[in-house]
Amino acid sequence: MMFRLLHRCRVTRRRLAEFHRVPRWVAVVWLVSWLSSAACGPLTAADEWPQWRGPNRDGVWRETGLVERFETEQLPIVWRAEIGSGYSGPTVAQGRVYVMDRLVKPKQVERVHCFDRKTGRHLWTHEYDCPYVGISYQAGPRASVTIDEGRAYSLGTMGHLFCFDAESGRVLWQRDMREDYKIRMPIWGIAASPIVVGELLIVQVGGQPDACLVALDRKTGQERWRALEDRASYSSPILIEQAGRPVLVAWTGGHVAGLNPQTGEVYWKYPFPPRQMVISIATPIVRGERLFVTSFYDGSLMLRVPRDELAVELLWQRAGKNERETDALHSIISTPYMKGDFVYGVDSYGELRCLDAATGDRIWESLEATPKARWSTIHMVENGDRMWMFNERGELIIARLSPEGYQEISRAKLIEPTREQLRRRNGVCWSHPAFAYRHVFARNDKEIVCANLAARAEQ
Repeated sequence: MMFRLLHRCRVTRRRLAEFHRVPRWVAVVWLVSWLSSAACGPLTAADEWPQWRGPNRDGVWRETGLVERFETEQLPIVWRAEIGSGYSGPTVAQGRVYVMDRLVKPKQVERVHCFDRKTGRHLWTHEYDCPYVGISYQAGPRASVTIDEGRAYSLGTMGHLFCFDAESGRVLWQRDMREDYKIRMPIWGIAASPIVVGELLIVQVGGQPDACLVALDRKTGQERWRALEDRASYSSPILIEQAGRPVLVAWTGGHVAGLNPQTGEVYWKYPFPPRQMVISIATPIVRGERLFVTSFYDGSLMLRVPRDELAVELLWQRAGKNERETDALHSIISTPYMKGDFVYGVDSYGELRCLDAATGDRIWESLEATPKARWSTIHMVENGDRMWMFNERGELIIARLSPEGYQEISRAKLIEPTREQLRRRNGVCWSHPAFAYRHVFARNDKEIVCANLAARAEQ
């Protein structure tokens, strides 16, 4: 609990260092005072979206003062800015919006962009040569830019890793992870978003030898540890707590693993090898002692991660006979949502389902939220008792999910789908939007847009 509070409040490293140097009685007085002030305010910067799936990487948006329902069929756009193709979801911090894209003419390049969050004014762009070799679905970068203490970290499809000064775009350091770690390149490229833990930047790249996960000094880019011989997956690591310690949870191409984020020591791992190919995309979700992952070919896996020990055990696993006979939940890109004793997620063919978290049994299903189509997807973000859902057709939905069923409150168009891939079904929305400053930020293969979600009195 102490670690979670310190981590979420993002106490500066300097203050933590001071805490360890002062006499014990002084430290106790300081800690009590700090905890009292922290308890009076939010644990995170609720108005920012600095990394994949939000401040705590849990798909929860903690802002208040939002619209109850939409007044128009098309959300009014505050600003739009032209960009190229890509699946990298926007991130937002310190009044700036970050996103990656790709151009193929006159040459193949990846780009990292920064825009003013209020006006969409272009602030800076960094461009680098990046021919895609052996990559399927070439529409562009996958990973979101991670912002931490004035630095922006980007990881491209072919493994180009950059650390920028987040305000100016100046390159502070860079690594070619493909070259440095002999990456066994996944068929859809490098996709897991980097995560900052303390002084380390941790990435999943599937390097060799024993470098599926690599931790680098966040300020210099120098390697601090490497771990696991697994191939890389597309799933972004998260941070949990067990036995009073921080645990990095990574779903790789072969295991769900828990590691010491400071040393790379493997505390535990549970095998979850793919039946056909590595297609682990959704982020692991954790509620209480339950940890859930799901993939298109391999179905659902629910593990127990006890709070009082560094261990893992199987609760249940469900997989259909084949890809057309899905059982519990076979998500492709969507990260599910778990609350209380229930799991909510979109299956491979667009069916929104509710599962009993204890058994995997299906409670209900619905085709209202997103169109029925192979690999259909939706992005879900919790806000109080409501769910904000961005679907396959670029619609933003306000809804409530419960064991009783799907209750839609309101729906409006936000952006046109990306046409670069799957043109036969009118495009897709595979890039996760960002929710910050009572606004939503979304992108396709032509533009990034911003729409106001503040209640009228708050605008």
